[in-house]
Parts: sequence; structure tokens; C-alpha cells
Amino acid sequence: MSSTLKRGVFLLEKLITVIASGAGSGYAPFAPGTAGTAVGIPVYLVLSRLSWTFYLLSILILTLFACYIAGEAEKIFNEKDAPCIVIDEVVGFLWTMFLVSPTVLHIFLGFVFFRLFDIAKVFPAGFVQSRLPGGYGIVTDDVVAGMYSNITLLLLIKFWGI
Repeated sequence: MSSTLKRGVFLLEKLITVIASGAGSGYAPFAPGTAGTAVGIPVYLVLSRLSWTFYLLSILILTLFACYIAGEAEKIFNEKDAPCIVIDEVVGFLWTMFLVSPTVLHIFLGFVFFRLFDIAKVFPAGFVQSRLPGGYGIVTDDVVAGMYSNITLLLLIKFWGI
């Protein structure tokens, strides 16, 4: 393999690990998933300016991208669902905040609900995580947790007026 090709492969692997680790947040010594979720906040704040249709389209595309990146990172790290892979938490948080206005309280509650549902692995989250291969299993359980969190948050907003 030529040195140029080796350098290109190295740079691609580096880019994948940076993205998969949420710009390094996944290397946090304590609670890397929580640190990864925090990376989702500024991403959400940017996307929250979009119409709901473009927001949804954006998170669908980002979810597919995250599946690819997480799957490639898993190969690079040679570890199934390595703790430093947190792009799934970023995407899960974006699903949590779908159709939710960007207030401090909503972001805080969305963050807390997402972390709780992500840790609890409420069915079918744990099931899809263990059954789907590679990046699909890594990301899909967080999408499920994000959807549960989103429903919970939207119900609180609608019925409690928060």
C-alpha cells in the first residue's frame, strides 16, 4: 500500500473516530453517553430553526449517517458498541426534541428524559440493540429512547403547560 493511500486511510479513520466520539466527548472518563448527549444540544439549537419537515428530514439523514459512522467506528475500535461511540446519543437527543420548542426547561427535561430512557432500554430498545448488526444496533436503541422521551416531553408540554 502506498504511503499516500495509508495516509488517506488514517485520515478517514481519524475523521470517523472524531465524529463517532462526538468530537471527543465520548472519551469522557465518567458517563461518556451523558457527555455525548450534551453535544446534541448545540446541534438541536441549530436544527430547531428549521420547519418541522426539514427538521425531520435532517434527523432521518443524520440517523442513517450515524448508523454508518457507528458501524465503521466499531470496526476501528474492534469493540462492539464501544463506550466512546456517542454519535447515537446525539441522534437520540435530536429525536427527543422533535416538535419541541427550544426553551431552557424543554432542553433540560429532554436531556433528563433521554438519559433515563436510554439507560433503562425500555422495549424494544434493548431488543433492537442486540438484534440489529453494527451501527444499526448502536443507533436504533437511542432512536427508540429518543422517541419515548419525545412523547413524554410533548405530553408534559400539552397537558401541564410547561
